[in-house]
Amino acid sequence: MKKKVIIGILIVGVLAAIAWANVAFKQTPGLAVTTEKIERRDLESIVSASGKIQPKKNVNISAETSGKVVGLYVNEGDPVTAGQLLLQIDPRNLETSVQNREASLATQKSQLEQTKASIENARVALAQSQENLRRATQQWDNGGLISKDQLERAQNDVKTQTTNLKVAEQSVLTQDQRIKVEQANLDSAKYDLNKVSISSPIAGIVTKRNIEQGETAVVGTMNNAGTVLLTIADLSIIETEVEVDEADIPYIKVGQAAKITIDAFQNKTFPGKVTEVGNSPIQTGAAAQGRATTFKVTVTIDGLVENVRPGFTCTAVITTATRQKSVSVPIQAMTLREVIVNAEGEIVRPPAPAPGAKAAPAPLTPPQPKEGETRKEMEGVFLVKDGKAFFAKVETGIAGEKYFEVLSGLKEGEEVIIGPFSSVRNLRDGDQVKATAAPPTTSTPTSGTKH
Repeated sequence: MKKKVIIGILIVGVLAAIAWANVAFKQTPGLAVTTEKIERRDLESIVSASGKIQPKKNVNISAETSGKVVGLYVNEGDPVTAGQLLLQIDPRNLETSVQNREASLATQKSQLEQTKASIENARVALAQSQENLRRATQQWDNGGLISKDQLERAQNDVKTQTTNLKVAEQSVLTQDQRIKVEQANLDSAKYDLNKVSISSPIAGIVTKRNIEQGETAVVGTMNNAGTVLLTIADLSIIETEVEVDEADIPYIKVGQAAKITIDAFQNKTFPGKVTEVGNSPIQTGAAAQGRATTFKVTVTIDGLVENVRPGFTCTAVITTATRQKSVSVPIQAMTLREVIVNAEGEIVRPPAPAPGAKAAPAPLTPPQPKEGETRKEMEGVFLVKDGKAFFAKVETGIAGEKYFEVLSGLKEGEEVIIGPFSSVRNLRDGDQVKATAAPPTTSTPTSGTKH
């Protein structure tokens, strides 16, 4: 009996030892997390937007006079020089108008010569009447050798011839004005005649042709835009017009560097810079309701782009800010937490447990703030200190592709928790953690599209 009691005690002791061992070995030293040390890196903040290729100078050529196209000398894709003849509209009606104006001008000039001749006749007649009046006056003064009636006729004749001369001289002035009118009409007719020969105003490429030989070109009116016959584009300066979201517009400035990729040219990147930033949102009519607000940004490509065509789809990546050797924190380390802060804005943490005492688990939510304290949502990271997660407020600057610039709150060499995501999301200040260092990263510049 005594032997059985001893055996029973031994069995109970073994079972108790096994139970204690199981509990002891199942204790977890902390939540498994991945960490990364704070380092200095070159950062590059970018904004990416898509759009279309457009030439800086694009000219739509329309007809200034109506008529049938009798000559068409270019096709789409043809290079042209400034002043090169592009097409010819039937000139016969306008040529007839020029000939009529020339004939009218010649008639007026002939009439002017006749009027000038009549002036000479009037001057001769006036001189003759003045001589007759002189003799008549002399005879009247010498004793009345002529009658008073004869003297008065001589005086009236002088007045009549003087008036005739003035009328002739005025006719010359009037005829001069008529000649000026006819000359202006002739110049206008010649100007209209020149409109039938359409030449290129710039050097470039014919990017569009909307007319065929034999068709009729129509002049635009208030209710009719007219016919755009040809489009000439100067492709020596190429621009991209991209649509940038309103959230990114404040960071876009004229002169910022950009890299442009054109869908038609794979594996090629073209340098450029921002030359214009729109001040008004892009309006696309009723269809724009409910869409995101965007602004037009113009980026000019440096140098020539061979075989480019207006309308090609492209993407511009604009560098809005750069930082050299800046303290940076991984983006995935950043998180939001609701904390209690005192009057100085410092985080209020629970008191440390007494030596040898077991630390109480951190509450899921901060306790009610005391007098002088406030509850606040704060952006920061979890540091690893003495095997525990320590929440620290961080102020960030520009954002690269993988890292934020650190303005305050972190120092080079500190260890931050970056994952796993579920652990970072549920982590609480003061939690026990088991840290594993993440693989090292390179220090090459990183870029991103957020600020």
